[in-house]
Amino acid sequence: MLIEFTVGNFRSFKEPVTLSMVAAKIKARNPQVNENNTIRVDDGLTLLTSAAVYGANASGKSNLVRALVFMQQFIIGSSKETQVGDLIPVDPYRLSTITENEPAFFETVFLVEGTQYRYGFEATRERIVAEWLFSVPTTKEANLFVRDENGIKTSPKFKEGKGLEEKTRPNALFLSVVAQFNGLVAKKVLGWFQQVGFVSGLDDTGYRNFTVSHFADGSLRSGILGLVKKLDLGINDIFHERVDKSQLVLPSDMPDELKKLVMKSIAGDITSVKTKHDKWDAEKPVGTVVFDMGDESEGTQKLFFLAGPVLDTLSLGNILAIDEMEARLHPLMTRAVIGLFNSPKTNPKRSQLIFTTHDTNLLSNKIFRRDQIWFIEKDRQGASHLYSLADLKVRNDASFEKDYIEGRYGAIPFIGSVRQIDLEEE
Repeated sequence: MLIEFTVGNFRSFKEPVTLSMVAAKIKARNPQVNENNTIRVDDGLTLLTSAAVYGANASGKSNLVRALVFMQQFIIGSSKETQVGDLIPVDPYRLSTITENEPAFFETVFLVEGTQYRYGFEATRERIVAEWLFSVPTTKEANLFVRDENGIKTSPKFKEGKGLEEKTRPNALFLSVVAQFNGLVAKKVLGWFQQVGFVSGLDDTGYRNFTVSHFADGSLRSGILGLVKKLDLGINDIFHERVDKSQLVLPSDMPDELKKLVMKSIAGDITSVKTKHDKWDAEKPVGTVVFDMGDESEGTQKLFFLAGPVLDTLSLGNILAIDEMEARLHPLMTRAVIGLFNSPKTNPKRSQLIFTTHDTNLLSNKIFRRDQIWFIEKDRQGASHLYSLADLKVRNDASFEKDYIEGRYGAIPFIGSVRQIDLEEE
């Protein structure tokens, strides 16, 4: 489970900001929200099931997700996918002469099998400046290894890293190297990062194939079908067909060379997803009609393809981050997906959901605690700042949506006076 994530000097984040999933010492107006939306780890730690991040366009919401994506991908691939001299794809805050040549900062605190870890690193385009791993086996944090300008120092509690210091390139993470050499703790930590899933609400390319393949192999079929039926999309059934790629019909105006590339990129058969709808006479159903999934509405397609990673995350107790959650979804559909995480019945393994959104319909004390609502706002220098509604003096019975729209919490676009402009033909 995620405890907190911190990023600094990366894209629009100049100073370090922290997204915390630790439940604040507050109470929601509705006691059921307190019970459903929190995860009690032990007497000293209670976590949140979900977090919603609001902000104006270009405020930095997507950059928060991108930072977590970068950290994950770099941890997983730095030791085996980079070579000596390769640049590290960090993007520092570029609107300041102070930070443009300084390292980016990433740190995550999380739980794996009951043990708390704190792992992070600082990196420039050329090298890893610092790296560290700590654990809390009981009550006191213990150092496993620390990397700085003087080299890498491992503690006796991290024997798996001994002797691998010299095998670590300046542009590679020590954690990744140790995991590649089968270090047990390093593999456990890296495995946690592999369990964090990401979805873009505006581009379903990344998770479309995931959902289709898991629907076709049967592992998520009943769950996806049940969710689609529950949300009353007018679909009676969903099934798939295997189509030989030789039967694929490409647009007639597509260049021949491009057609060859498309066909070459397809391995094996194509999975085609179909839906069934009732066909009616004047009063009653008289049969069914089959549609291609591509003939369904944009919202129905989004919900179907989103169902894969959502249900997979819930079944495994993992973490899912969604950028632009509400894109192409009706507010009630968005609320239903969030409700799957904020319920012990549908989320018994206590998975966590982090999402960015503009949907103010979700700003309700009947859905979220104040510490689950986050805002990102840019200052006059273009730097993004992250803060929680729990950081502000807000009553539990306040109208979160109304107050946000009125600008009481900040993180809204500043819209100056708009006047009609006449366009004259030249």
